[in-house]
Amino acid sequence: MIRSNPKLTYAGIAVLAAVVAGWALTRTAPSDQNAMGAGDTAAPGDPLVPVNMPALTDAQQIGQTVFVAKCAACHGTNAGGVDGAGPPLIHKIYEPSHHADIAFYMAAEQGVRAHHWKFGDMAPVEGITRAEVASVIDFIRAVQRENGIN
Repeated sequence: MIRSNPKLTYAGIAVLAAVVAGWALTRTAPSDQNAMGAGDTAAPGDPLVPVNMPALTDAQQIGQTVFVAKCAACHGTNAGGVDGAGPPLIHKIYEPSHHADIAFYMAAEQGVRAHHWKFGDMAPVEGITRAEVASVIDFIRAVQRENGIN
């Protein structure tokens, strides 16, 4: 009689669950889709959402400078998105409870497979450091709070 090792069985189940969860996160869920990104509501290159800017601390201004240099071409100068290029980060999808700070680090370092928007995959950000990403996150979170995204 062949006996299985319960520890190996549980480990196998855990690995399978992790693979399935990872696969599910990379798929596009219809309920997560937003009509924006298809060019329906703005002219190409226009911001996708209006953004109210807060008074920024010195640290947040550093993050804004990095954001403008590394991220604004796709996400807009104030993170309001760019029609035809990239989604707004000032959007409830990116609230901290849905996209924690680690998601921004991972996006910058590894890129992101398209899953909420119709812009296509995001490539890793060339030449950005973790410290710069931290300052960008500080900037984005300040702007999100100003716009009611907590």
